[in-house]
Amino acid sequence: MILVGITLIFVALSPVFSGIQAQEAQESTGRTITAEALLDGETIVLDGILDESAWKRAKPGTDFIQQDPTYGGTPTERTEVRFAFDRDNLYMGVYNFDSEPDKMLGNTMKRDEYLRADDRFMWVMDTFLDRQTGYFFEMNPSGLMADSLMAPGGGNRNWDGIWDAKVLKSDLGWTIELALPFRTLNFDPNGTAWGVNFQRTIRRKNEENLWTGHMRNQGLRRLSNTGLLLLDLSEVSQGFGLDVKPYLSASGFEAPGVKVPLPLATTTDAGVDLFYNVTPGLRANLTVNTDFAQTEVDQRLVNLTRFPLFFPEKRDFFLDGATFFNFYLGRNNREPNAASVQPFFSRRIGLHTDGSPQKINYGTKLTGQVGKQDVGFLHVRTDEAGSAPAEDFTVMRIKRRLFTQSYVGMFYSRRHANTAGSISLETAGVDFRLATSQFQKSKNLEFNGFFLWNTNPVGTVDNNLAYGVRLDYPNDRWEARVSFTEVQENHNPAIGFTRRRGFRGYGPRLMFAPRPRQHRWIRQLTFGVDADVRTDVSNRLLTRKLNIMLLDVNLHSQERFSLEVIPTYERLERTFEISPGIELPAGTHYDFVRYKATFNTANRRIFAFQTNLEAGTFFSGTRKQVGVRVGFRPRPGVTVNFDNEWNRISLNEGRFDTFLHRLVVDTQFSPWIYLVNNVQFDSVSELMGWQSRLRWIVTPGNDLFVIYTHNWLDDNQFDRFVTQDRRGAAKFVFTHRF
Repeated sequence: MILVGITLIFVALSPVFSGIQAQEAQESTGRTITAEALLDGETIVLDGILDESAWKRAKPGTDFIQQDPTYGGTPTERTEVRFAFDRDNLYMGVYNFDSEPDKMLGNTMKRDEYLRADDRFMWVMDTFLDRQTGYFFEMNPSGLMADSLMAPGGGNRNWDGIWDAKVLKSDLGWTIELALPFRTLNFDPNGTAWGVNFQRTIRRKNEENLWTGHMRNQGLRRLSNTGLLLLDLSEVSQGFGLDVKPYLSASGFEAPGVKVPLPLATTTDAGVDLFYNVTPGLRANLTVNTDFAQTEVDQRLVNLTRFPLFFPEKRDFFLDGATFFNFYLGRNNREPNAASVQPFFSRRIGLHTDGSPQKINYGTKLTGQVGKQDVGFLHVRTDEAGSAPAEDFTVMRIKRRLFTQSYVGMFYSRRHANTAGSISLETAGVDFRLATSQFQKSKNLEFNGFFLWNTNPVGTVDNNLAYGVRLDYPNDRWEARVSFTEVQENHNPAIGFTRRRGFRGYGPRLMFAPRPRQHRWIRQLTFGVDADVRTDVSNRLLTRKLNIMLLDVNLHSQERFSLEVIPTYERLERTFEISPGIELPAGTHYDFVRYKATFNTANRRIFAFQTNLEAGTFFSGTRKQVGVRVGFRPRPGVTVNFDNEWNRISLNEGRFDTFLHRLVVDTQFSPWIYLVNNVQFDSVSELMGWQSRLRWIVTPGNDLFVIYTHNWLDDNQFDRFVTQDRRGAAKFVFTHRF
């Protein structure tokens, strides 16, 4: 009945969205730019000078429009974009003129780093012209290269496409010259145009300029308002469409501090990844003897809730094409610990519960587009390891794109242990998204829903469903949302992540964010309420949390401060051991109120601060929390971040403190070589960990990694840190394209 109800809602609303989006599909920004074909014998040398004849023939894309601070105004600095192409590559040349070149900001050079403090030039490409999927790229004056895949509900910045670029700074500003191989992208070979858009940030002025889609309800990442790149694809080549990516690795590990000490053991290994473009839009991947030696360490978190925390995937094999497996992502997917359920969580594959790796014998994957369908298929076989049996994991995801920004999809997964008498653990479901950016002519409106079923865990019967619907009105001045979710007690997808079960959730949200006109200091104010109300399936209240934003002030100088009140109600269904030896009994309920103040300075400053102060009642007592992050950027290529979090909890049942310290020193010698040192300590695990990670991009697609990890235990008996374990590894990855 539940699935029937969700289906009826979908059918009832589809004509409304289809009518709006039919009008949207007919509308166009009218902006076009043409890629100039290279003549026989012509070449482009990537030096950032843009002096080749093709650049002189190419007509530039100009006339950017200011989004901030002067909405709809003329940019203070001129930007010109040109395209050229030959059989193998698409070339792009960009002039970022600057009247004060000595004030340009380009501190970061590391691949895929977020540019919160630098000038930048960003662009998107919708290579299928479907207005839903595509690619995002960005660069800065120091030559940083970043890219990601784009899909409805989120993207995947961990995707590393193979492309090359050169940035040159001069008295006129900074220029970009890049080559993007056609074989790096999936696209429609019969198409005559791609969707494109560009955005430039001038950080010292806090200025944002776009080529098209400058309205604050639009923006660069909304592919439905791109312009067109006119491009003759009839003669371009993706080669044979085969990439062979072998690796060699060597590592050593010892654990002198564990209960049963492990002596030093060294290993050498080799493996290979094969990538093949079955069609220009569909990519197959086979990995044999997979190795994840280069994976970054997880960031430590202190958990003062009674539910597990979500840690994101960081392994390359699972990150590549990950957007094709997205299922019912909320708009707040940047806060994954707020998610109710995810049917596919790839960290369930090849990792033990403590995070240690389990060998993957082989894996295969198929991702891409077939007509109007987005397709994702994954199969992985893990090896037996100690008490963990060998297992097969299978995941299938299909989405049918509808109208301009909508889809309907299905999901299936299977986990099977290769032991006698084991049963297959299956999960299946459907989801949909109806979205438009033309509601009331210029507003965004989204309606989403999902339904999931899984095999009952052993010893349970029924109550294995999860389902929900959500209506979003995400706009610049007013933002609103209403949602409903039910996750039943026995819903537990075997390759998924479920933070909490046995509840019904209601999520109303209303935010008002005016922009004072021509105010000297203030850019935007925000007020509102975000609620999270949860009951059990008998509708008895479990949790009620209100985030009341009294004031959030965003200044033109890029400083920001806010004040919040957070009244909370909690009823404990089970005994909650919040700290060793301190338990809150089952059946008790608590009303408490917390007050929160934050202040952030502009990231572009040499010293930047982010502070978070919280105080108030907490369960049966009080809690004080102080969070401080200090960023130091002494020169281009060097970034030092020091994070601290302190909690003092005083309850009727006991008192305790928690500490979390993190020091990250990021040294970037060039856009191709960087070294990151990450030191972390938390008082809960009493472990101090250090990871040193060197990456050298020899050429795009060919990488050398050298990693050292060391963990110490804070030993109270000896009053010092004692080595728990240490590991060193080196790995070289080579890519050959046929």
